[in-house]
Amino acid sequence: MDVTKVVITGGPCAGKTTAMNWIQNHFSRMGYTVLFIPETATELISGGVAPWTCGTNLDYQKCQVRLQLVKEEVFEQAARSMKADKILIVCDRGFMDNKAYMNEEEFAAAVESVGGNVVDLRDNYDAVFHLVTAAKGAEEFYTLENNAARYETIEEAVALDDRLIAAWTGHPHFRIIDNSMNFDKKLQNLLNEMLAVVGEDTTIEVERKFLIEYPDLEWLENNPFARKIDIVQTYLNAPEGEEYRVRQRGENGHYIFSETVKKPVSGMKRIEIERRLSENEYRKLLEYNRDASRTPIRKTRYCLAYDRQYFEIDVYPFWNDRAIVEIELSDENQEIRFPDEIHIIKEVTDDPDYKNAALARHVLQEKL
Repeated sequence: MDVTKVVITGGPCAGKTTAMNWIQNHFSRMGYTVLFIPETATELISGGVAPWTCGTNLDYQKCQVRLQLVKEEVFEQAARSMKADKILIVCDRGFMDNKAYMNEEEFAAAVESVGGNVVDLRDNYDAVFHLVTAAKGAEEFYTLENNAARYETIEEAVALDDRLIAAWTGHPHFRIIDNSMNFDKKLQNLLNEMLAVVGEDTTIEVERKFLIEYPDLEWLENNPFARKIDIVQTYLNAPEGEEYRVRQRGENGHYIFSETVKKPVSGMKRIEIERRLSENEYRKLLEYNRDASRTPIRKTRYCLAYDRQYFEIDVYPFWNDRAIVEIELSDENQEIRFPDEIHIIKEVTDDPDYKNAALARHVLQEKL
């Protein structure tokens, strides 16, 4: 059984409800059993439990995060009992959405109330898809009329959309689906991104990589749309032309583990399949299948959301004058808009010397 759990989130009037129908129809036709976890806030508020009926906003949020996690656990338990080969669990918002409605102190208390940590609670989902509010770039379609619970002005919708993006920044598979094209194309982009996550062989990942000047770390660490992540990446023995790796990824002493298989197609296109590992599985792969010709790569990754894009800036301990920035695109011709603070030296998408696998071999040779 293959169970994939994703989050659909986004700002007001982003098309979330319509997207759910597209997902149901498309993945059901592909043979998936699709399970939807309803939005927890809607359930609570419609039942009379709300920030304005509870003692404080924090009292309400503690109720909401607890119910949300219980619901996800129940759906996952039900999924494991089903006689189905492929199951897709779609969460109408996930744990980190709650952060957009709390200050930092309240959110820390809410996390503590469920006995968790941000890495486990944020990265427990296989992918997160943020649909950008129509208030950003499609203002003529922003309306309050089709949702009785929606009350935000365009300015308020933009601010909430920003807070949601900031809350999820740091997730390893966070995708921002913007309004640069018509609504049908927006939903098609969402489906394409989801196909990549479930590992359908017909799905091609488009990634571009740039060598940049060493970034301003103070700017990144004080940026609300950036998140610092620690990564240890180790390469495994693999067939010629393919790349296998395992990764430890997290922050503040909390980590998740994964295995990735990459198969090149051409140029910047490749097929990438990833699965989550337990720590025990991760340790066994390190022990029995590590590629001894490459040293593990340790790097600090800054996940950065900027202008409806999601960048990953990798800072390595063996460089003090340069770094690497990557971005995944929906197609090869998509425009990239870099922040002014990022200074490009050159594109290295097709340069084998700047692949992590090559850097791992180079670092080992330096040590020898």
